[in-house]
Amino acid sequence: MSTETDVLVLGGAGVDTIVYVPRLPLPFSDSYLVPGIETRAGQTGDFVALGVSALGLRTHHIDMIGDDHAGDLVRALHRDRGIALTEVPLPGGTKRAVNLVGPDGRRLSLYDNSRSREEDRLPPATVAALASVSRHAHVSITHPCAFALPVLREAGVTISTDLHDWDGTEPYHEPFAHEADIVFLSATALADPERTMRRIAERGRARAVVATAGAEGAQLLLGDELTHLPAVPPPGPVVDSNGAGDAFAAGFLFGWLSGEAPLRCGLYGAVAGAHACTVPSTRTDSIGRDDLLARAAELESWPAVAGRTSAPGSGDA
Repeated sequence: MSTETDVLVLGGAGVDTIVYVPRLPLPFSDSYLVPGIETRAGQTGDFVALGVSALGLRTHHIDMIGDDHAGDLVRALHRDRGIALTEVPLPGGTKRAVNLVGPDGRRLSLYDNSRSREEDRLPPATVAALASVSRHAHVSITHPCAFALPVLREAGVTISTDLHDWDGTEPYHEPFAHEADIVFLSATALADPERTMRRIAERGRARAVVATAGAEGAQLLLGDELTHLPAVPPPGPVVDSNGAGDAFAAGFLFGWLSGEAPLRCGLYGAVAGAHACTVPSTRTDSIGRDDLLARAAELESWPAVAGRTSAPGSGDA
């Protein structure tokens, strides 16, 4: 099958308003003077699309977007970065959120859930046509994307998803967890990350499950083997954790689709995630291919990778 796209990203387009606050949690007060409030395009799907595109993968993004100023920001972001965008009208308006960012880079995200409707869908024929010329699909956990999963599976593309801060029990996330070949999630809300990861693999079709834990690194489950992936040192001061998980996913997918060994994919993910933590929320800069490979080469002695990066990768197999 000939392909035009390496990674088809579904969902996760939107606009964030970034508010820098003196601390988190923020104690109650009638008002605060804050050092900055800025609005920019970029939510989880946007960041994955930006990340894989910066790493040289041919990228196409499809999502529902409103005919509004926020939608114009999303369209401009993709146009300026040279990323193909298929937009489906979203009558409720483009999705948006407010991120409160503390001095240590931690964030609290407030998502506006008034934009979506039960009947919102990505047109199956459009999804099928895009999937037919794609190697891989990364699916955001938004409502319309859940209905695209069977279409993607029928098209034969491999699928990844990010469950974000799933608690391991909320039923909404299960179709995404069980249909994806590669599952990313945060360990933040998991009482027992290993148990949740193994359950995802047992109940679904995942060949790789990755649970990220910020500065504590990540856990990678391949078959029955669970491996701890230590966090790598960021290349500069940590200013913001926003987008780090999306960057990790982009780096991991770059390695996976390049046929690299899974542990090297984890290294690429860790390098990309660490880089993202040095980028302020008001910017949407992603690490490039040359910088990622150079940084990974500097970290060849990384404990989880040293001597184990030459094993055959998974790629499209």
